[in-house]
Amino acid sequence: MAAPCYLGWDFSTQQLKVIAIDEQLRVIYEDNVHFDKDLPEFKTQGGVHIHGDRLTVTSPVLMWVKALDMVLEKMKSLGFNFSQVRALSGAGQQHGSVYWKKGSIQILKTASPELPLHQSLKACFSVSNSPIWMDSSTASQCSALEKAVGGAQHLASITGSRAYERFTGNQIAKIYSQNPEVYMQTERISLVSSFAASLFLGAYAPIDYSDGSGMNLLQIWEKVWSQSCLDACAPGLEEKLGYPVPSHSVLGPVSPYYNQRYGFSPDCKVVAFTGDNPASLAGMRLQEGDIAISLGTSDTLFLWIQEPTPALEGHILCNPVDSQTYMALLCFKNGSLMRERIRDDCASGSWDEFSKALSSTVAGNNGNLGFYFDVKEITPEAVGIHRFNRDNQKVSDFPKDVEIRALIEGQFIAKRIHAEKLGYKVWAIEHLTSYCSTAGHVSVGATDLQSWNVLPRRQAVPRTRILATGGASHNKKILQVLSDVFNAPVYTIDTANSACLGSAYRAIQGLVAETNVSLADVVKLAPEPRLAVTPTAGSEELYRPLLKRYAELEQKVICNPTSSCLVK
Repeated sequence: MAAPCYLGWDFSTQQLKVIAIDEQLRVIYEDNVHFDKDLPEFKTQGGVHIHGDRLTVTSPVLMWVKALDMVLEKMKSLGFNFSQVRALSGAGQQHGSVYWKKGSIQILKTASPELPLHQSLKACFSVSNSPIWMDSSTASQCSALEKAVGGAQHLASITGSRAYERFTGNQIAKIYSQNPEVYMQTERISLVSSFAASLFLGAYAPIDYSDGSGMNLLQIWEKVWSQSCLDACAPGLEEKLGYPVPSHSVLGPVSPYYNQRYGFSPDCKVVAFTGDNPASLAGMRLQEGDIAISLGTSDTLFLWIQEPTPALEGHILCNPVDSQTYMALLCFKNGSLMRERIRDDCASGSWDEFSKALSSTVAGNNGNLGFYFDVKEITPEAVGIHRFNRDNQKVSDFPKDVEIRALIEGQFIAKRIHAEKLGYKVWAIEHLTSYCSTAGHVSVGATDLQSWNVLPRRQAVPRTRILATGGASHNKKILQVLSDVFNAPVYTIDTANSACLGSAYRAIQGLVAETNVSLADVVKLAPEPRLAVTPTAGSEELYRPLLKRYAELEQKVICNPTSSCLVK
């Protein structure tokens, strides 16, 4: 009998990816279809169509279906044993939406195994080009939604986010407003994630709590649709969305189509699909108290939060691996490109020189603080380079080594400030020293991580780990500043295809979720993150007043809403 395995799928912007893992969590198969290259007939660039207004961005629905056909056919031709797959799950690019035409459910249920799926489904979509996360054409719908529910902050308090142009509720409102007949022809609206799950299920898959909380429609506390938000977007919307479900839900067995065409076992289960960011949280194996920082072209934070405080910035989503908690998401546009520009200007284009400058300057930079935004930032909404000396006076330049430290400290101070605004609590070494002494654990020193790791898995007081990935995570001097600013140890983790891998992990979790087995237990055989650096003693006392100063100065560089971004 073949050894069991689990499939994870990722319907991302530019490609469809699949991973198979065995019961020891080893990757035994990997493949992808690149939309532009492998499906040129759809004429996408970067997997999308950018329309003439430069605001509307869509992707062809049938492209995603045909990509699935291509991957499965290739796996079959290579002799992949589909009968060994016990469960599958997946991820979809967040905020994209799919519109099923009336009567499509029957076609989905009865698709002929003699035909590729895309041929059976070619007439099933009332909107052939799906709006996706890159779309920014719904400004008027966003304003109307916020007004209907009592303002941006009230909407964030209900749904986890203020109104965003890419969010699904606003996209639905636009379709209803501009093409009411198309809306009326639609019997089901899916997210990309639940659409992909539907392809495997042979029925309309429900939207999961985690991806559903990126729509401006779900009450994230009660985990039901908000009637006031639904009513503000379109009539009869609840029926078209179906009921949301926990992210670990087993939706049912794969459709007979897959048994007959590819040899899947009739017992293979489909676990609810979720968004790519929530799936990445699973793939990076975040635990309670953790923070993941991806240091790439843009810097992204994933946070595991017990008691979130939704704000006008960032997003609060239901946690995909623990339905009692939440995840927060913060994105900063000025990431690696900004770091590279300062490296070129101040360190002759050398990362070694850049690192030496960080080492030669003191933590806290003698009170010098800087804001570095080559492009208009998301959080805060500001642009330009703004430097302040220790007396909070604006200055035109810094010495090169001071500039380098001001950039790196400023980037990480901003991340901590805005994470804490969303309710994230950094459990620093001082907290754990007190906790360990009262709980009978060995004491914790600034560089002694043994006791850090003896804390029980599910204590009331979580530990804080920072999991760093992306290009800058290879630079220990940069990571040391990160560790000092957050007063927490930094680990590095290889997260290639993290959404895909997280989906495979979640497929296993779905099978055992009813027995209260946590994802941490499911993935305990996976390689542990590697400890990179620990905070320098006294970091919290040094940076706490700088955090307060930085937050106050940030208000001076925020864009004037009636004009351009200027220093006040």
